[in-house]
Amino acid sequence: MQSLFPKKYLLLDIIATILILCAAAMVFLYAPTETNMGLVQKVFYFHVAYAWVGMLSFVVACAFSIVYLSKKDLRCDLASEAAVEIGLVFTLLAVGSGSIWARPIWNTWWTWDPRLTTTTIMALVYIGSMFLRKSIDDPNKRGRILSIYCIIGCASVPLTFFSIRGYRSIHPVVIGGASSGMNMTPEMLQTLIFSVIAFTAFYLALLAHRYTYAKVREDVEITKLELEDMDE
Repeated sequence: MQSLFPKKYLLLDIIATILILCAAAMVFLYAPTETNMGLVQKVFYFHVAYAWVGMLSFVVACAFSIVYLSKKDLRCDLASEAAVEIGLVFTLLAVGSGSIWARPIWNTWWTWDPRLTTTTIMALVYIGSMFLRKSIDDPNKRGRILSIYCIIGCASVPLTFFSIRGYRSIHPVVIGGASSGMNMTPEMLQTLIFSVIAFTAFYLALLAHRYTYAKVREDVEITKLELEDMDE
């Protein structure tokens, strides 16, 4: 039986853990407290990193889906499944942390801002893919349908990313624009960049282990089917 914690991932796990701890230290000890928002602004560094990882993971799922349709390699479908699940978790974390950040700043937990609306649509698209995966038993048919679904669904990622560019939005444009309402100092920017890098490394470690779990589960299911055929 393949281990869920292969030794080949140990170095990646260690690096990811160290980076996450360093990022947390930078957020709370290095980055200065924002003048207008106060301590709640510290959520910003995690919120942006969560959102980045969520969208990155959906793009990774799309890439694996394209490879699956090309090579019909079941491992690519399993990797796509892993990427979708992790991306959805981080997207929901981004929404939750954004609400915590928004409550004292916008005086509301939620508003139908373009970024929030498109993020919700993106999350619903991939929640749908998880339900669809559960409803199809045949691995080849499942891989083909889910790959097409993920490729089409990936259109929601650029829609979300560019949703606040060219539209009136209370959501600040962090990447590629001025962060309205935020006095970003060099220390803040350095902390943000480091947090994104740290959570990207953490994501790669999670993806490796989630894929390993999917592979072990698939091997067990195949073995069970083979044993059932032998009994017959």
